Amino acid sequence: MTTAFAPGKVILCGEHAVVYGRPAIAVPVGEVQARATVEPARDGRGIVVDAPDLNRRLVVRESGDDDPLARIVRLALQAMDVPGEPDLTITVTSTVPVARGMGSGAAVSTAIVRALAGHYGRWLSSRDISDLVYQTELIYHGTPSGIDNTVVAFEKPVYFVRDVSCEIFWVGRPFLLAIADTGIESPTREVVGDLRRRYRTDPAGYEPLFDRAGQIAVEARAAIERGKAETLGPLLDENHTLLQAMGVSCPELDRLAVAAREGGALGAKLSGAGRGGNMIALVTDETKGRVDLALRLAGAARIIVTEVK
Repeated sequence: MTTAFAPGKVILCGEHAVVYGRPAIAVPVGEVQARATVEPARDGRGIVVDAPDLNRRLVVRESGDDDPLARIVRLALQAMDVPGEPDLTITVTSTVPVARGMGSGAAVSTAIVRALAGHYGRWLSSRDISDLVYQTELIYHGTPSGIDNTVVAFEKPVYFVRDVSCEIFWVGRPFLLAIADTGIESPTREVVGDLRRRYRTDPAGYEPLFDRAGQIAVEARAAIERGKAETLGPLLDENHTLLQAMGVSCPELDRLAVAAREGGALGAKLSGAGRGGNMIALVTDETKGRVDLALRLAGAARIIVTEVK
């Protein structure tokens, strides 16, 4: 039996604008993970994917390419030149919250590719894995930016410009993020599609929002590399204001952001598609307890604190 893991992720800044060619920053969240195991199965059975957390069990040969689990298995085996159809059982579990902007689909796909590679003794680079996983992101999200598969596969902070560059960069001083779940599913495909329709009717109104969001990502990277949390915090606040103007926030996210700031966070914003999902807040060892309490009182369904380093 071969087992592999992949982390969740949050977008630190630049979401939505990244779809329109501006930079964004994402960071891995190792406190939540997808886990995949591969083991031989009975002859003639083919490949079966058992995903109890998703209440799914599928036979790959009976599933179309529009099924992300079947698709990633086929793509991985093709990339490794595995002949025919092997008899395998792939079991997938995950603690990455689904539909919360934490890259659950990318984490599951990445874990599957890594487990298959380990099972066959093959080596795939992080770039190879990311490119394979992107093909399943098309199914999950319609027009994905590519940032989820990138940060999950590389497991490092990533500065990303769609179709241009993907850069791992270094953190000058580790910092803490409190990730607060609204308890509401965030429909990425729907939110991205709705914003695209609004943009097409008023590009002149949205381009400045995207421009500033991209510039915030540039400034945020510089602050992170210098270890300047006091500079990063206000940038997160401003990015949240831009996302509100784009129409992708919601009262629950706004309430959590306000509560985090009142609890002592250096900055706070929604993370991911919006209309639910998670809010992230920049905290310190001294303020994380107060922020945690403030977020719970404001209705957070779950809080994760992760160190970015």
